[in-house]
Amino acid sequence: MQEAKLDREFYCRNVLTVAKELLGKILVKKISDEYYSARIVEVEAYEGETDEASHSYNGETPRNKIMFNHGGFLYVYLSYGVHHCCNVVTGVEGKGSAVLIRAVEPIEGIEKMILNRFGNKLKADKLKFNLTNGPGKVCQALDINLSHSGLDLTGNKVYIISNTKLKKSEIGISERIGITKSVELQWRFFIKGNPYLSRK
Repeated sequence: MQEAKLDREFYCRNVLTVAKELLGKILVKKISDEYYSARIVEVEAYEGETDEASHSYNGETPRNKIMFNHGGFLYVYLSYGVHHCCNVVTGVEGKGSAVLIRAVEPIEGIEKMILNRFGNKLKADKLKFNLTNGPGKVCQALDINLSHSGLDLTGNKVYIISNTKLKKSEIGISERIGITKSVELQWRFFIKGNPYLSRK
């Protein structure tokens, strides 16, 4: 796979800037000599200083300590004891900011993603849009779990590669989904009209 991997400088910026610019980029997980790859189509930003919905709002803990690294690390947590969710750490060390990857559009390794998600082949073609249209589904399809938390995204196991930057008119903005605090923040960003969005 030919790639232009995002460098550290990309991640070590404001969380909202990184969140919007992650849209359209390609998330890659390398498995021996094969790959999972998927286009990032929906994200949410979280930061610890003013955002009460962020895991980092009340300070560093063993669970969230990776969020307090400088940008460019993968933060994975278990939601409700069931679903893994993956996040891209942003900003400077000690900031506690990250971008949740909410949905992706599969590109490579799709048959393996289907097997990871459903345990078998698709029973109906329309189910392909249910493959990665949510943060837990993303991790299940790409087989990302707590063992991957803390991985350096400038390394060779899980990383993000560049792609054409989206036009401002292609990006949708809304409140985040499924939270009860700081609900007024318009920190969910998505590619308008993409069929893999977690919420249309």
